[in-house]
Amino acid sequence: MIHSLFLINSAGDIFLEKHWKSVVGRSVCDYFFEAQEKAGEPENVPPVISTPHHYLINIFRDKIFFVSVIQTEVPPLFVIEFLHRVAETFQDYFGECSESTIKDNVVIVYELLEEMLDNGFPLATESNILKELIKPPTILRSMVNTITGSSNVGDTLPTGQLSTIPWRRAGVKYTNNEAYFDAIEEIDAIIDKSGSTVCAEIQGVIDACVKLTGMPDLTLSFMNPRLLDDVSFHPCVRFKRWESERVLSFIPPDGSFRLMSYHVSAQNLVAIPIYVKQNISFFESGSSGRLDITLGPKQTMGKQVEGLTVTMHMPKVLLSVNLTATQGTHKFDPVTKVLVWDIGKLNPQKLPNLKGSLSVQSGAPKPEENPTLNIDFKIQQLAISGLKVSRLDMYGEKYKPFKGVKYITKAGRFQVRT
Repeated sequence: MIHSLFLINSAGDIFLEKHWKSVVGRSVCDYFFEAQEKAGEPENVPPVISTPHHYLINIFRDKIFFVSVIQTEVPPLFVIEFLHRVAETFQDYFGECSESTIKDNVVIVYELLEEMLDNGFPLATESNILKELIKPPTILRSMVNTITGSSNVGDTLPTGQLSTIPWRRAGVKYTNNEAYFDAIEEIDAIIDKSGSTVCAEIQGVIDACVKLTGMPDLTLSFMNPRLLDDVSFHPCVRFKRWESERVLSFIPPDGSFRLMSYHVSAQNLVAIPIYVKQNISFFESGSSGRLDITLGPKQTMGKQVEGLTVTMHMPKVLLSVNLTATQGTHKFDPVTKVLVWDIGKLNPQKLPNLKGSLSVQSGAPKPEENPTLNIDFKIQQLAISGLKVSRLDMYGEKYKPFKGVKYITKAGRFQVRT
């Protein structure tokens, strides 16, 4: 199964490695660096790279590449899911999954990796079980460990390890019982020059933070569950109940977890929340061009668009820009040729506009194609697919918990062609 794991930062340095079977030399990562150089952008690195004696399966999370080394053929998604689980465990333990926090907690990182994989096969990947095996770091615990020479490893086997509900520990108690759910949707879309949608789809997740006493049994119902495709559930969800009734029935893990992820691919169900009017042109004669971009709300259901940013990778022949923005700030990097317009909140009464002139190298040919606009935004309290939670019921316990659902829509790969 998994022989080795290498953690590589964005500068290309291997800052942590772990071997479960035989030691694999760092030189195997040369194939990965070669693929990374060809890809250009970190997100474009192929997830599976074949080498003469190994397969390299990798993910990119929080500016870190998690590169696993495999010697025999395995389902790639199985390994990718495990790598995501490793990254989420680090996030859960240390508050963030960054190079500095991993280096600061390197002993706990090695202890976690030792428990999560046994002889190359996944063993304990549930956060609740791991937290009983290896206590999360605190300042007090670190001081005690330093003085006494003890470690964070627990003395007893976790209660959930041998139960039929391994994701939930026994004897959970809270003063305030609460269950909160975040429905987060990302729109991936390509809009052509005329404003028509070339393709659009929604990737959605429902993240939960459940802090309930005892062993509650929850049922989550949706108003319109039929629009969800390609659903993927946390192991706690009873799949047969979803197939027959389209409701989520589950005994939740304790704390934060991802309840489900889904996909909405029917283009007629994907609403595009903003429109872009743009005109970017380079003149045949002379060394100049014009740029004029206006953005406005389209299908936002009355909600405000926030964190609006437009990024353009301009042609290499561009020397400088002379632009005026009615809202926000713009910045052009003459080295990377990237123009970033940070708008912030979108005001429907006064639409943001960026226009002005572009200076091109004299004698250089007219650029063959115009730059693509990459747009980033966020809309609070809106699920753009129209998904809505109708009710949340709890069985098995007598108390009444606090309940809440929050909706967020974000831009994924949202591109406008010019």
